[in-house]
Amino acid sequence: MTEHNSGVRQAELQPLLDLTQRVGKDPLLTQASTGNSSAKLNGVLWIKASGKWMADAMCDDIFIPLNLAEVVKECLQQHVDPSEVYPGASLETALHATLPHRMVFHVHCVNTIAWAVRSDARIQLRRLLEGLSWQWVPYMGSGLPLSREIERAISAHPDTDLFVLGNHGLVVCGKDAGTIETLLADVRRRLAISPRNAGPADHEGLWEISRDSAWRLPEDDGVHALGTDAVSQAILAGGVLYPCQAIFSDSRTAELFRAIPYPDPRAHLQAQWQRRYCNRPFLIFKGRGVIVSRNISRAEFAMLTGLAQVVQRLGPTAPVRYLTKAEISGISGHVADRYRERASACPSRITNSP
Repeated sequence: MTEHNSGVRQAELQPLLDLTQRVGKDPLLTQASTGNSSAKLNGVLWIKASGKWMADAMCDDIFIPLNLAEVVKECLQQHVDPSEVYPGASLETALHATLPHRMVFHVHCVNTIAWAVRSDARIQLRRLLEGLSWQWVPYMGSGLPLSREIERAISAHPDTDLFVLGNHGLVVCGKDAGTIETLLADVRRRLAISPRNAGPADHEGLWEISRDSAWRLPEDDGVHALGTDAVSQAILAGGVLYPCQAIFSDSRTAELFRAIPYPDPRAHLQAQWQRRYCNRPFLIFKGRGVIVSRNISRAEFAMLTGLAQVVQRLGPTAPVRYLTKAEISGISGHVADRYRERASACPSRITNSP
């Protein structure tokens, strides 16, 4: 059902490819294979493939061409999720097809998420985004539920070109890449939050307990804030903040993200805690820092670095709105498994720059 329109030349796609790669290389805008972008050209919806990394837009074939009229008629109008019909298409294909704009970027902007997980987000954003044509969209599951909510929002206010998604991220729309890049830069400036300084990690101690084991120290030192910053620990202990946290950790509760005591150095007790936590992709030690499994995927680790950046931007008194059990259940199961597998199977060829 995928249709390639030979009338679309590389030159017409180039602005989409250029901006997609620039966004994808910025870990404060998107992490691992999260985020997606699209362009509507000559009746074709060019949409990022599920599991592909935006950072690879210039060195990999990450976009899938779909017949836009067909997607609308055979999927959206029939209440069928396009990602279930078109193999490999983004889980957010319905969102991109629903929006009338020529170009759409959905990003997991760290600063935006730090606002979007607050229970008072709408009030705070009204002040911060004053003057822009934006709308707040309460949390909705990816796919058809989110696209229907976006459709209602755009029907009420057709001039909207910016959507903040509760507990999720940001959608920026426009006529071309330049328009989107300008608006995205403005939003980043308005929503910027300085991250909190965390205490230093106990590198020596972490190295000692991970030596000759299935664990290692993370290459990104910023991840240690999850263990050395008490505010971050309190926030993470309260629940799951956004979908990718649950998807990439394969966890339905906050238990995995709660700090654990530093292990007893005695050999037999060392073996005991290693057996207890052997299936975890990472361990957060209270007051010490983080170690990660030697088998952790790049996608899982990118999620962890993004999470550390988000919680470092939430203050100790911020009213946090966690995902409910029903919402977490809705992003678990087959869809999450498929997304996680695709992300891990398509590791980026480009290393994100901090």
